[in-house]
Parts: sequence; structure tokens; C-alpha cells
Amino acid sequence: MDNNTKEKIEAATFRRLLKHFQENPNVQNIDLMELADFCRNCISKWYSEESSKNGNNIDYDNAREIVYGMPYKDWKEKYQAEQSSERISKLNDKFHKH
Repeated sequence: MDNNTKEKIEAATFRRLLKHFQENPNVQNIDLMELADFCRNCISKWYSEESSKNGNNIDYDNAREIVYGMPYKDWKEKYQAEQSSERISKLNDKFHKH
């Protein structure tokens, strides 16, 4: 497979991943972090970092809007469920051990 075809497939797959996350806001970021060690915010950070490497400098907030399909503030108000402090603490402990 040539590189151009490979990049087209990877880009289409990434767009499907974003669409899937946007269509399933009931899946909370904390759920993703607990299960997969990444979430929508991680993808946003990666997007921003990769854009900088390619000379586009898309900042984190703009990257989050791309990933969430709307401003993060709006998504958070509409979809983010309240989490227990115990659950948040367990997640923080898990990632601070790395």
C-alpha cells in the first residue's frame, strides 16, 4: 500500500472515531480513562501537538472543539455527568503513579 492511500485510510478512520465519540456523549471521559488510559481530551492534546509539528499550531481549545464537535464548555454543560470524588481520586492515583 502506498503512503498516500495509507494516510487516506488513517484519516478516514480517525474521522470515524471522532464521529463515534460525538454520537456517544453518554460515554464519559472518566470511563474512557479508566478503561483505555485516554479520553477525548487526550485526543485533543495529541491533535494540537501534531498540528504544531506540521506547522499549523492549532491550540488545545480549538483542537477540543474539533474532537468534541462543539466548544468544550458546551459539551461539558450538556453531557458531562457528575462523578464521585472517590472515582476521581482513584483515577488521579492511577495516573500519578506513572
